[in-house]
Amino acid sequence: MSALLRSTMLAAARSPRLERTITRLPVSRAVVARFVAGTTVKQAVRATETLLRSGRFVSIDYLGEDTTDPASAEATLEQYRVLIAALGRLPQAKVATGAVRPLEVSVKLSALGQALPDNGHAIALEHAREICAAAQATGVWVTIDAEDHTTTDSTLSIVRELRTEYPWLGTVLQAYLRRTEDDCRTLAGPGSRIRLCKGAYDEPESVAFREKSEVDASYLRCLGVLTAGEGYPMIASHDPVVITAAGVGVQCAQRKTEEYEYQMLFGIRTDEQQRLADAGNHVRVYVPYGDQWYGYFMRRLAERPANVGFFLRALVGTRKR
Repeated sequence: MSALLRSTMLAAARSPRLERTITRLPVSRAVVARFVAGTTVKQAVRATETLLRSGRFVSIDYLGEDTTDPASAEATLEQYRVLIAALGRLPQAKVATGAVRPLEVSVKLSALGQALPDNGHAIALEHAREICAAAQATGVWVTIDAEDHTTTDSTLSIVRELRTEYPWLGTVLQAYLRRTEDDCRTLAGPGSRIRLCKGAYDEPESVAFREKSEVDASYLRCLGVLTAGEGYPMIASHDPVVITAAGVGVQCAQRKTEEYEYQMLFGIRTDEQQRLADAGNHVRVYVPYGDQWYGYFMRRLAERPANVGFFLRALVGTRKR
């Protein structure tokens, strides 16, 4: 996909006007079902149980971001309380202390109030602390998601503070940011869990690599830092080149299969997910759910031309009927 088209799709992800148009199309919800596990906790847990039975792990994300009022941040916090309680009732939540947790929730700090005026950082920190406490009590892990580069310093500051209480807390680093290789070196210490992804926001060239070849090269450098480190790398990619290189890298670092994992998105390269799991690897599927699916969906379209074609073919097919 050309850089221009990708930028256009990512800009569309933040357009309220396009959101109103696309979310009203009946075909949109039908297509989104490929990438989103539903709108309710019950649907998300049902999808989770199916994945667990296949030998894969799960990270569930309640969709939403860029919260602009305290009530919405509180509502997101309550949704995570309900979700974690539901996950805690699954038998997979009862694993031995210290083992890799098959169940996890992913959290965007902007959904917890990070961007609220005056005290957004503190509000997001306290809400994330409550989520971590609930997760620890039920045997579930938490990973703090990465968002656009303007939030990175605040996000990593919150992660560092929370890890003093919850050392198993994970976070996400995005390889397309120029700073990420240094962040990997800083954060790859004992007990760390770092999900390394390429990045899915439209960032300026001053802070991010824009060319695919540069992003790919940065990803592999960052992965090398993480695999040589003392933490638990989480290799979040669907790219066959990256997956092959990661396999070589973890072998060279003499890592056991329980010392790293692969991560992929719900509905994307499902056969490859299962292949890796069947080969004895830890594979975690990122499972989003909720009504606020538009921004997430548009970023998935921006990532791969096949996703755009899939959506357009479905749209045309619906109009013909």
